[in-house]
Amino acid sequence: MKITNYLKIGALMLFGAVLSAKTVAAPLSNGDTRSRLDVPTYHPEAGSDLEKKTTKASWKTTPNPELPNVLILGDSISISYTLQVRSQLEGKANVFRPYAARGRKPENCQGTTNGVRHIDRWLQGRKWDVIHFNWGLHDLKHVDPKTGKNSESFDDPRQAEPDQYEKQLVELVTKLKATGAQLIFATTTPYPEGPDGPARLPEDVELYNSIALEIMQEQAVSVNELYTLCLGKLDTIQLPHNVHFNPTGQALLADAVAEKIEAVLP
Repeated sequence: MKITNYLKIGALMLFGAVLSAKTVAAPLSNGDTRSRLDVPTYHPEAGSDLEKKTTKASWKTTPNPELPNVLILGDSISISYTLQVRSQLEGKANVFRPYAARGRKPENCQGTTNGVRHIDRWLQGRKWDVIHFNWGLHDLKHVDPKTGKNSESFDDPRQAEPDQYEKQLVELVTKLKATGAQLIFATTTPYPEGPDGPARLPEDVELYNSIALEIMQEQAVSVNELYTLCLGKLDTIQLPHNVHFNPTGQALLADAVAEKIEAVLP
């Protein structure tokens, strides 16, 4: 009887060890780390073509150990310019971002709620010299309070109301500063009235940016004014009725991001 019990206990311990092993992030060829169980399920919004269509080959990179490491954190807007920034900084820096689906797709960092949940995973595995980051566009969209899914109704709450956004963004900046990297916050880009996808008020961009800018000033974090850069040009640089950018807009953003990063490279 005792032997049988010992065997049962041993089997349970082995099963537990296997489960634990599955939740430990393992390094990928691109240098990022993640757990199969830890990557959030996410469905790209309309207009985020690069997020949906790019392949593993597009994102694979072989870092040069002699160059500084740059991490780009952000939503699908940042996904649309990351590869161009990498190309512009070739030979000057290794440019990374989080990846999903075991390195085959870029990971959308979404809003601050998702950010505080995954920031430790995104930061691990490398010594970062520069981190260019943004949260805001997902925070201000309206979601179903019961399911958390995107909502087209302004009667539903925002994903992170302003006070929650402020609290979570402070938490994220604190963790980013602890890396010792040079930090650059990118302001959330503008969009037209009634964009496709979840409900978003255009004036909320200014509200959330104002909260973020106050935090960055208090924390002495550099700012990349992508909002101001795009303002007044949306008809020519953005997709119709959308928060995402056309190739012209993507190139404009990439130039601004690459220039800002290059200016602070060690």
